Amino acid sequence: MMRIERVSNWEDVARLAPEWNRLARGIPFLTWEWLGAWWRHYGAGGPEARASELLVAAVYDATAPGASDELIALAPWYVERKAPRGAIVRFLGSGDVCSDYLTVLSAAGREPEVAAALAGWLIALRKENAGGSPLAWDRLEFGGIADDDETMGRLLEQLSLRGAIVDRRQAEHCWRVELPNRWEEYLAGLSKSHRKQLRRFQRRLFASGRAVLRTAATEQEFRQAFEILVDLHRRRRESLGDRGCFHSGRFTEFHREVAWQFFERGLLRLSWLELDSRPVACEYQLLGGNTVYAYQSGIDPAALEEEPGRLATMATLRAAIESGCGVYDLLRGDEAYKAHWRARPYPCSDIRVLPGRGADWLRHGVWVARENLRSWVKAPWPWTSAVGSADTLAAVGADR
Repeated sequence: MMRIERVSNWEDVARLAPEWNRLARGIPFLTWEWLGAWWRHYGAGGPEARASELLVAAVYDATAPGASDELIALAPWYVERKAPRGAIVRFLGSGDVCSDYLTVLSAAGREPEVAAALAGWLIALRKENAGGSPLAWDRLEFGGIADDDETMGRLLEQLSLRGAIVDRRQAEHCWRVELPNRWEEYLAGLSKSHRKQLRRFQRRLFASGRAVLRTAATEQEFRQAFEILVDLHRRRRESLGDRGCFHSGRFTEFHREVAWQFFERGLLRLSWLELDSRPVACEYQLLGGNTVYAYQSGIDPAALEEEPGRLATMATLRAAIESGCGVYDLLRGDEAYKAHWRARPYPCSDIRVLPGRGADWLRHGVWVARENLRSWVKAPWPWTSAVGSADTLAAVGADR
């Protein structure tokens, strides 16, 4: 028997932090540190605070009479209310900060029953609180959900069985490099030209001492490295004609806070590459289980002829292998450089769910038609070859 409790008070949610992290199973973007900081900066403390409220669903196993219920799952959601679209349920961590692998946190092996319980709860919540009640919802919108996510797959199936309208659209892939035990073994799997280039970098730059990768190990080094990251990322994006994500003060302060929390827990690698004693690249990476998550980077646009992004990726990949990590995750985005590093794509989807009322079918039909039109407009012209598109991506990611 499952019992679901809606937790909407921030202090009550904070008390769940230890169990929250247990259920996150090492994925940084699902941890209390990441999602709690997100709510403070983008929810409760953001400009949309008045329109947003927590909708954290805590799922308890209540099968043992007389015993305290065991928390076996958490759905870390919030509701955003915007006219005329109504009440939209999303995951904490959605939007600007690009949190990957968002999902319902479930104990291993309990996914089927958790999904069924949550689906029933959501449909009942919609029916019992229709007519403008604060608990009513008009749609679920989940972005970048991994296609192999069992809990989400089962939840969508259960919602569909209960009459909800479920739409899945292909999103950008996540990309992961499966790491061998030795650097030379990894090199052997690359193309001959790429392998030759990296060995030349090793001899000419790293072995000579011209290129040095430094990783923050103290609070002072953390602060130094974070400022290097922000500066290099801003300058690189400005050189490409846009302001970049760190132009936003809210984005910067969110990451300053969350990166420090991961640093204190030993789950952050904030590294900068020095070339001839000058910082030319910085890598912001999170650790979880045996995986390195390469979240953000910055490079010096004045040093592009030395390929600082490629040098930094080479150095951090090698460091990951030598520290015993099994996966180097380049996260979401279909940039061409990722395959160049022997990363494999993992499909993701954007998901939209409507409760299934009569008017929902009309709304869904209009939305599908609009999305299909957008896809048609964005599609390449017949004379634009796939090779041309890949070359464009490669040019964007060439400095990696």
